[in-house]
Amino acid sequence: MVGGTNTVVGFVLYSVLWLTLGHVITYFGALYGSYALASVLAFFLYRRFVFHVSGNAWAMFLRFQSVYIVSLAINTLALPLLIEVLHWNPLVAQFAITLVTTMVSYIGHKFFSFRRKKLPFENDEEPVSGPE
Repeated sequence: MVGGTNTVVGFVLYSVLWLTLGHVITYFGALYGSYALASVLAFFLYRRFVFHVSGNAWAMFLRFQSVYIVSLAINTLALPLLIEVLHWNPLVAQFAITLVTTMVSYIGHKFFSFRRKKLPFENDEEPVSGPE
């Protein structure tokens, strides 16, 4: 639910920025503005409701943003390709890219941003049974 909410919020922010200021800030301005706002909201929602983690929020926020930078890079490369080369509408192009970057971001957040360190007594090996 949180991921869906954040995805919708990000797309709505992009749409509002594009439709109201697109003639001034271009689709890149709408992209970067929506990412800046949606990524901060996403951090708090994911941290609290999805991954249930605590700890150094600033360090986690930096890791979180590093994952979003990957998604933003994908978006930055794909958006002009879809709009300028394939002549897609900017809203349709952003919607399609959002489907891909949402999955990339979730995987990155799960395994990097909000990963939990294993406790010293946890391991991946099967327990060894005693002599029989």
